[in-house]
Amino acid sequence: MKSRFAPSPTGFLHIGGARTALFAWLWAKKNKSNFVLRIEDTDRERSTQASVEAILDGLEWLGLDYDEGPIYQSDRFGRYNEVIQELLSSGQAYYCDCSKERLDSMRETQIENKEKPKYDGCCREKSLENGVVRFRNPDDGSVIFNDFVKGEVIIANSELDDLIISRSDGTPTYNLTVVVDDHDMQIECVIRGDDHINNTPKQINLYEALGWSVPKFAHVPMILGSDGSRLSKRHGALNLLSYRDEGFLPDALLNYLVRLGWSHGDQEIFSIDEMIELFELKNINSSPASFNQEKLEWINQNYIKTCAPSDLIKHLNWHLERLEVNLDDGPKIDELVDFLRERSQSLLDLSRSCVMFYKDFDDFDELQANKTFSLNAKDFLEDLLSHLSELNDWSANNIHSIIESICDERNIGFGKVGQPFRLTLSGDGKSGSIDKSAQFVGKKRTLARLKKAIAWINSQNN
Repeated sequence: MKSRFAPSPTGFLHIGGARTALFAWLWAKKNKSNFVLRIEDTDRERSTQASVEAILDGLEWLGLDYDEGPIYQSDRFGRYNEVIQELLSSGQAYYCDCSKERLDSMRETQIENKEKPKYDGCCREKSLENGVVRFRNPDDGSVIFNDFVKGEVIIANSELDDLIISRSDGTPTYNLTVVVDDHDMQIECVIRGDDHINNTPKQINLYEALGWSVPKFAHVPMILGSDGSRLSKRHGALNLLSYRDEGFLPDALLNYLVRLGWSHGDQEIFSIDEMIELFELKNINSSPASFNQEKLEWINQNYIKTCAPSDLIKHLNWHLERLEVNLDDGPKIDELVDFLRERSQSLLDLSRSCVMFYKDFDDFDELQANKTFSLNAKDFLEDLLSHLSELNDWSANNIHSIIESICDERNIGFGKVGQPFRLTLSGDGKSGSIDKSAQFVGKKRTLARLKKAIAWINSQNN
């Protein structure tokens, strides 16, 4: 009972494709079967290696591991031609040499007569030996199949065309290659977007003409933007890896995707194991789902707060490397992450929050410094420098006690010392609790930054 994901490398992997891949992957895992990755690269003009690599990288980032593949259709032309010859020999396919002008004229006439545009079978009995190859679609009866999502679908054969299965240059077309591949790869269930549902009756007729078993089908509705229009870049139809770049955890994105059109009661948060256990194709909603950026961000923040530190750090490292953070020059990253993640909405936020603990900054934020670094603040910072220099047990509790003692001595509120100290430590005034921040910055860096802040104040008042 295999499933497959079969993207065309004519663009990047996006949210819709990733959700289709997830549903197919979950179905395979639930049925203890194989998940096959097939790259449908027969469109030589539009297929690119960059798109192939983006697809592979995107699946790897999401953790959607495939058991077979990647299998490239461009490596299987010999097999497709073998099947085309079989259909020609059995009379179930034929050559057609109709010109584009004739076909255009034929369709215009059909439209004027309010008929469904389709090939009129002009070359069916000509016994030609070259041209495009068309499949001889049955004239009578209907194609009937039960779709996991759409229910029973009935299409009269009279509605269907004699579809082209091989172009004049000998390259096979999508409807032929997908049937051959799904048969040869023993795909039990074809899970794909519902933009393919019009192709399914044609493909079923090809299966039957070849005497092959017809797989099951699940056509998943498209994802719409929050305004109900087709999903576009402004809604979130981005290269999948842009979500990695923006600081989303892959498991959080998978959790969000599985809920786009599928549900299990009111449950919102699912582990991967829960997804596999609970996933059923019949529970996919037949209506389009709407993409909601705020919901995705909420799920991502939930995962950042609750996932295992080791998982968080594994993905955080990618961002830290890009910020050129050297983890050997600062606190233990697991302890720091535990401190910072409660206030982080994304891995991008979290990685940027880490920087101040490993790298020194060149200058203070000018607006914040002018507002916070007063002459009174200088006195408080000098008190901190004096007291903290003598502190041997560098801990948040002891640092907090020193701040409180200064406040008591000067009869001022905690914020009078805390605010300039926060700016001193961070450079921009953005950090978590001041005592814990100082603990993680470390004694040496803290004292150096206090001296830097005092020097800044002196420079402004000379």
